[in-house]
Amino acid sequence: MSTHVAAGPGEIAPTVLMPGDPLRAQWIAETFFDDARCYTEVRGMLGFTGTWHGHPVSVQGSGMGQPSLAIYANELFREYDVQSVVRVGSCGALTERLALRDVVIASGACTDSSMNTIAFEGLDYAPVADFGLLRAAVDAAASRGTATHVGLVFSSDSFYAARPELVSRMVGYGVLAVEMEASALYTLAAKFGRRALAICTVSDHIVTGEETTAAERQETFGEMVEIALAAALG
Repeated sequence: MSTHVAAGPGEIAPTVLMPGDPLRAQWIAETFFDDARCYTEVRGMLGFTGTWHGHPVSVQGSGMGQPSLAIYANELFREYDVQSVVRVGSCGALTERLALRDVVIASGACTDSSMNTIAFEGLDYAPVADFGLLRAAVDAAASRGTATHVGLVFSSDSFYAARPELVSRMVGYGVLAVEMEASALYTLAAKFGRRALAICTVSDHIVTGEETTAAERQETFGEMVEIALAAALG
């Protein structure tokens, strides 16, 4: 039983979906899982296990930002032997190539976080997705006809950036969207020899100013969940 997850042995499946919002975790469990049961409510960060098409699967809220996600990812990998984590979250579009509610599959994650700078003593480590999960997600999205973009995301430590022009500069180098967790997830998966992927739905558009509501972000981003389940368990 870990400090922040506090689930018992065998209560968490080898495959875990990880939204930031614990209420989105509850919605995913209630909407997509059979026989869903809650295994943790510690600090309100809900976690559930059930089945999808007969496959065991869990969903665990991570909170916002890389430090928060790192707590849960560390404990899932180290204490519960989780093999695959797929982040299912929201992102902000940085280019007009993306539209509201498009799905972004992150092949890699740039960041302004100091977590990897400290861990690698100044070297630039490049966190990337597991290729098997990435390929399966792209195939699953194509079979659904979902508007999908594959490429780099920027995992920011600041939701309200002091220097937004620096993030915009990254668009010229292929960065599609901004979010707050993928870099830490990919790094920790590599550390533990596990699989990870981030699939995000565009919830707001940095260029056009369009945005979805909090309720929509919590409960209407079902396509990325279906893609994640098909990629990890299909």
